[in-house]
Amino acid sequence: MSETGYLPGNPAVRQSNPPTVITGCSGSGKSSLLEALARGGYRVLPEAGRQIVKEQLLIGGPALPWEDMARFAELAAYRAAHFYNAIPPDGAPSFSDRSVVDVISSFARHGRATPPHLAAMLDHYRYAERVFVSPPWKALFHRDAERRHGFEEAVAEYEWLLKAYAELGYTLCEIPRLPVEERADFVAEAAGAAGALSRPPPESPEQATR
Repeated sequence: MSETGYLPGNPAVRQSNPPTVITGCSGSGKSSLLEALARGGYRVLPEAGRQIVKEQLLIGGPALPWEDMARFAELAAYRAAHFYNAIPPDGAPSFSDRSVVDVISSFARHGRATPPHLAAMLDHYRYAERVFVSPPWKALFHRDAERRHGFEEAVAEYEWLLKAYAELGYTLCEIPRLPVEERADFVAEAAGAAGALSRPPPESPEQATR
């Protein structure tokens, strides 16, 4: 994508075909679901927060959710906005692994005021009205280098996310606990994207900017 073609807020996509968010409880199979959608040829926007954590761990940086929540949330919000900005306006459906809402809502969850410029992002970056929610699934939950909290904390975060999306006017749709391919089929059909791929699999936002 050319520099002149990179428009903050991506108005063409926002007005015609905004990305569909898949959010929910961490460790509930959300990433596997999005991988299944990607295998099906759908465009998938990666989870910004995971990328930030990996990068900060590599360089020994402080912007980690368990060290400096505010700095982490700001970086993750900018990364999520970048993924949105880079979606080509080609009409192909897109699925976003979380969104700016997930990271910005962490301020309220921690009892902190949301910086005005980040609150403004919630208006400029609007997603498809129906948001798909992966509910807590204890049998799948596990800790790793980037997920250091326990299941109870994950559920508490999940409840805050439901509240944040609802307050912003999104409609929540819970994803049933099914095998991953069936979950992907459910989301694609409920989002109105099933059968929409009549062309080769679309580029990811990251490829589109190269």
